[in-house]
Amino acid sequence: MSQPTSTPVRVVGLAGSLRQGSYNRALLRAVQALAPAGMTIEAFDLLEVPLYNGDVEAGGDPEGVAAMKAAIRAADSVLFVTPEYNHGVPGVMKNALDWASRPPRDAPLGGKPVGIIGASPGMTGSARGQSQLRQAFEFTNSFCMPQPEVLVARAHEKFDAEGRLTDEGTAKFLGAYLEAFRAWTLRFRAG
Repeated sequence: MSQPTSTPVRVVGLAGSLRQGSYNRALLRAVQALAPAGMTIEAFDLLEVPLYNGDVEAGGDPEGVAAMKAAIRAADSVLFVTPEYNHGVPGVMKNALDWASRPPRDAPLGGKPVGIIGASPGMTGSARGQSQLRQAFEFTNSFCMPQPEVLVARAHEKFDAEGRLTDEGTAKFLGAYLEAFRAWTLRFRAG
């Protein structure tokens, strides 16, 4: 049974770059602005999430980790906005995923619908980084939306100096992606 278009969807977005001027933070802001009616996208800043350490975890989740896990649990789905560093997923993004996969039997990502988008000044638009994230979601038992893919290549030509998306074609495609992600999220809603 399909959910009505008025059914609200709450998404938490994680940008895999800590740099304030990053294209992926700009991409996250763009999808927040382009979210369809009934969808809200809350950005969670990974700046306060320390490197994963089992010894630290044994003493309890640090404040930033606990806040991230709470944001993921409260959301209907998670949108990972990832750059690509050295042909792979950046450490910041992988670290967030490592924390969010714990504890294994009660992880916030377990059974959660997720999406991946990304931007890069290069021609592949973060394709390799996205591919590595997809593999990790098999372990976390997260339901990663397979299509459409958003690979914003040559990002420096699509955002202005203030980080605003200026490319109309990219904005249109992001709008279509968000409609598909909304439908994907609702497929997994209980009840």
